[in-house]
Amino acid sequence: MDASICVIPVDEGHVGLGEYRHVLYDGKQYAPVSREPVLSTDPIHFQFDGDENAARTVVLAHGAGAAMDSPFMNEMAGELAKAGLRVARFEFPYMAKRRIDGKKRGPDRAPVLIDYYGQVVRALGGAEKLIIGGKSMGGRIASMVADDLGVAGLVCLGYPFHPPGKPENLRTEHLKTLKTPSLICHGTRDPFGSPDEIAGYGLLDRIALHWVEDGEHDFKPRKSSGRTQSQNIADAATAISRFAKMLG
Repeated sequence: MDASICVIPVDEGHVGLGEYRHVLYDGKQYAPVSREPVLSTDPIHFQFDGDENAARTVVLAHGAGAAMDSPFMNEMAGELAKAGLRVARFEFPYMAKRRIDGKKRGPDRAPVLIDYYGQVVRALGGAEKLIIGGKSMGGRIASMVADDLGVAGLVCLGYPFHPPGKPENLRTEHLKTLKTPSLICHGTRDPFGSPDEIAGYGLLDRIALHWVEDGEHDFKPRKSSGRTQSQNIADAATAISRFAKMLG
């Protein structure tokens, strides 16, 4: 099914949130997603792919530097839709502003990103049927709010375990207590975390890993591997589809 654009007003209702839990973002502690009614009245622009009657909807946030309709996000959404999943993409406020004025700007502060993901889930409704996640930073933010939002699952497309070249600056503390069933699709050549490094993090059993063969952070392999980025994206989508089915 072709992608569609939908604008949904922010709902002032509540989603069923889990236990209050503070989260860490680059060494700073932030409060969990607010349980209070959303104050903003700005609409959230979604891009939908797939059957609107699908059993599961995968909510995908973009990475730090690319929009929700980047080539990677377009291809991933298309593959997930072909696998029978509905996909809802959205943009954080800073990226939505870029779409309006064309000015590149850095990501919003962590509290804004965290709160906004909560607004997104409220707007979509039915948290228990949602699998939330995203590319790189988008998946990281989703992992920080998944437990509080009471979603069915979490999918991270290239998790930024640490900044490239700085393996000592880990972004894994909150993963040690994560309760939401999770799947991380990660390239074997991703500079944000190598297989050997990740093996030493002691990730919980409820966090499954799908290794993207010879993939970089965007799942792109070397020509010498005999594989293509499209193959890697398709394989990751298949892994996500299987994960979704395992959730029941």
